[in-house]
Amino acid sequence: MCGIVGLYLKNSQLNESLGKLFAPMLIQMTQRGPDSAGFAVYRDELPHSLIKVVLQHPDLAFDWAGLSRELNQDLGTVHQAEQIHNHFKLELISTGDEVREYFEHHEDTIAVVSIGHAIEIYKEVGTPEQVSNYFDLTQMHGTHAIGHTRMATESAVTTAGSHPFSTGDDICLVHNGSLSNHNRLRDKLKTYGARFYTENDTEVAANYFATKLAFGATLEQSLRDALVDLDGFYTFAIGTANGFAVLRDPIACKPAVMAETDD
Repeated sequence: MCGIVGLYLKNSQLNESLGKLFAPMLIQMTQRGPDSAGFAVYRDELPHSLIKVVLQHPDLAFDWAGLSRELNQDLGTVHQAEQIHNHFKLELISTGDEVREYFEHHEDTIAVVSIGHAIEIYKEVGTPEQVSNYFDLTQMHGTHAIGHTRMATESAVTTAGSHPFSTGDDICLVHNGSLSNHNRLRDKLKTYGARFYTENDTEVAANYFATKLAFGATLEQSLRDALVDLDGFYTFAIGTANGFAVLRDPIACKPAVMAETDD
């Protein structure tokens, strides 16, 4: 069991209320998995000359100001920086690939949570209500969000193992279910350059879609291919800068409820 939720606002007048509308949806999923929770919010899209990065460190007192100075010197000019609980959001002149490569060789206690022009991911061990409070979700604005609450079945309960998983610019994934062929698929994706930091099967699915898109497939074609390539039972919500998609396995044994209004 896990719980996934998503909300896309067609009415721009509601953008300021995204967090207030979305937080109760996430909290409602608590009984489907109280181990950890997280959410991706899409907001304040940056021009292509800038990249938005969210990092995480387990120490609330970590020297983020010192890291900003290092990044200014080693990578690119930091324009804005903000600590949010044990996460750190910054905007800098660079690319997603350069940022990932930089932190591959940096201290391993810093995790890259998300990279893109609009995406921000925040996640932590704890219940959805606790995680919402850690990151002040109700005060967040934006166009859309997807979230997850986890009941761990195949890997450890850690911040790194919680959802959403993001393995490409402005794309992320949350998952209810499990994959049976994730070990074999993980090995195959590594040959295409995919990087893995957990044993979580959802990270494999996230890398699958990111790899497909990187090699030129459309999101719709990637979703159709996944029905053939991914074994198991699953409902995915895949977030992109323009919205999100939902995919259910062919047997469709995992529940999903969807609704649409004018807003």
